[in-house]
Amino acid sequence: MKNRTYNVKALLIATLLSVFMIVLVFYGSRELQNFDAALITYLFGTVFAFFGIVYRYTVWLQRPPTWIYFKRGICFLFTGKVFSHFWFASKESIENIAFQKFIYPRGKYRWVAHFMIAVGCTSAFLITIPLTFGWIHFTMAPNSISVYEAHFFGFKVMDFELDSIMAFLTFHALNWSSYLVIFGSLYYLRRRLTNPGLIATQSFEGDLLPLILLIAISVTGLGLTYSYQFMKGFAFDFLAVLHAVTVIMFLIWIPFGKFFHIIQRPAQIGAHIYNKEGRRKGMAVCPHTGEEFATKLHIDDLKIVTKQLGFDFSMEDGGSHLDLSPEGKRARLAKAHLRARQTGGNLFG
Repeated sequence: MKNRTYNVKALLIATLLSVFMIVLVFYGSRELQNFDAALITYLFGTVFAFFGIVYRYTVWLQRPPTWIYFKRGICFLFTGKVFSHFWFASKESIENIAFQKFIYPRGKYRWVAHFMIAVGCTSAFLITIPLTFGWIHFTMAPNSISVYEAHFFGFKVMDFELDSIMAFLTFHALNWSSYLVIFGSLYYLRRRLTNPGLIATQSFEGDLLPLILLIAISVTGLGLTYSYQFMKGFAFDFLAVLHAVTVIMFLIWIPFGKFFHIIQRPAQIGAHIYNKEGRRKGMAVCPHTGEEFATKLHIDDLKIVTKQLGFDFSMEDGGSHLDLSPEGKRARLAKAHLRARQTGGNLFG
């Protein structure tokens, strides 16, 4: 029987959620009444990216180590001190997702650049996805040629004068996002082209291409603005096609390349909750060194996962090698080597 190269469960979940997304697009745009047909290519790219993200994320969750982290994290979040866990999760989300605190120890300038990319990309997604799906659209107010109305899911949420500050900020929001992404990406691109350590270990596909794509999307997007505002539409059609190509390449690349870490990052919060709850439940003590080295919860779960993966670390006395700290394992290994050499009658051979 030929082995499958795809995961049936993940394929089914990704397909169902993608169909659900298309249904949301249909009804969220008032049965396509508010959908802009010019954005159809972006819609296809977004749906494909969504399908790939859900598929890969589902496959990732099915791995025994990931699944046990996920299962424990969800269980801890909704049981016991629920409000305390939600407060902790909210605090972690603000610090590590919103403000990218985890980058700061690596350097102040690296944090600033990473923060700019994160804010630029997040704001761009929050703007473009609802626009692409037809969930947000703008119309002229009735009996007026100077007032715009903003609609969300077909319902009016606000209006503003065309020459107001609100109009300027709203219609140029993607430009601000582009500038942030460009400046942040250029900093990292400079590092990757000049740092000897990075040059020796990086790859074009995994490290340089993502930055180039981000810069290309932002530059071509800004080009559209400059074309119709300052160049009377010169090369607008060409820039529009070029921008669409770069955006679709980016969307397609999300599930398969380095950009997938954007989707995985929030799971780190669950790992922090797991670690916090594990410390509360007690620490594991190494029988060799007599010192604490990990949470008992982690060691117990590690025993479950290793058995699921087909590894048995049980010892003859009923214990487990996993009960030992790294130092304890090295000591036991050294003793085993010594006994083997003593049995063989040659300590130095």
